[in-house]
Amino acid sequence: MAYKRARPKEKYVPKSERLIDQLREVLRYHHYAIRTERAYVGWVLRFIRFHNKKHPRDMGKDEIEAFLSNLAISRNVAVATQNQAFNAIIFLYEEVLRIPISEQIAAVRTRKPKRLPTVLSPEEVTFLLNAIDPPYRLMAKIMYAGGYRLMEIIRLRVHDLDFANQQIIVRDSKGNKDRASQFPETLHNAVHRHLARAKAWHDEDLEQGYGRVYLPYALSVKYRNADQAWGWQYVFPSKSLSVDPRSGLMRRHHIHESGLQQAVHVAGKKAGLNKRVSCHVLRHSFATHLLEEGENIRKVQVLLGHKDVRTTEIYTHVMRKDVSRVKSPLLSLENLKDDDEY
Repeated sequence: MAYKRARPKEKYVPKSERLIDQLREVLRYHHYAIRTERAYVGWVLRFIRFHNKKHPRDMGKDEIEAFLSNLAISRNVAVATQNQAFNAIIFLYEEVLRIPISEQIAAVRTRKPKRLPTVLSPEEVTFLLNAIDPPYRLMAKIMYAGGYRLMEIIRLRVHDLDFANQQIIVRDSKGNKDRASQFPETLHNAVHRHLARAKAWHDEDLEQGYGRVYLPYALSVKYRNADQAWGWQYVFPSKSLSVDPRSGLMRRHHIHESGLQQAVHVAGKKAGLNKRVSCHVLRHSFATHLLEEGENIRKVQVLLGHKDVRTTEIYTHVMRKDVSRVKSPLLSLENLKDDDEY
């Protein structure tokens, strides 16, 4: 079941009085993820404080450029960080204040060089996975098996697992697109055992009057009681119930991403790997190992969900290349004179 972000035809007029509350209200109306909401709120607050708490309505192009340029010059942030700050501020002006920023923003751009990704060898991946404690080991295995991002694993729903076709459907991933990637049969038994434990938790929650899960894009309104259905539950749920920060309802949310991040980091040290190990390294390793095995780069691009194949091509720079098997063009030359002694 695919679901897409709703885009209203008319701009939403917030009812709150405080600017930050208005920003949150409009973000929620447009169904932005709570992580994005927190990030945008944070950038708007930094923007206001940078200009001595001047109201954004009294600022414009010059102030936006000054703030973004400061991020690049003084803080040396990454390109993606500066872009996120820009998007947050533009959203504030165009969607909340309804002040169009028609002039081109000419801020100093970040010049931070792009680094080659860290990649583990197949042997190092084995050491790393074996050093991770359950249930995070299963999550890391799935991540490496299909090249998934951290939050794609964290947010998996039960109905996204396609055992018959050995694939996992990633819903509304980066760029608001769905995609499918690999789910090898060797993982199926472990996942079934894990789901049995998660199902027991869900059944217990239902008996106690809970069992509802967050649904995106107001699907809980369109499909009544869908938030109680087993298929919509998270594959990796939290061990405890918590209050939803938006609705105020008691729910069982997905496991927190910091747990998996910490587990992978600790396992890297335990395995004695002298590399910067993170969850994303498993995604990098997946792509690189496929290319080393001779897989078509276009197929790898699709599995990773890259919009442009040039993004995928970066992994060709970190592939292990057997130089001894490459035939030198010198060997194809004929009638070549021998070197004279000197």
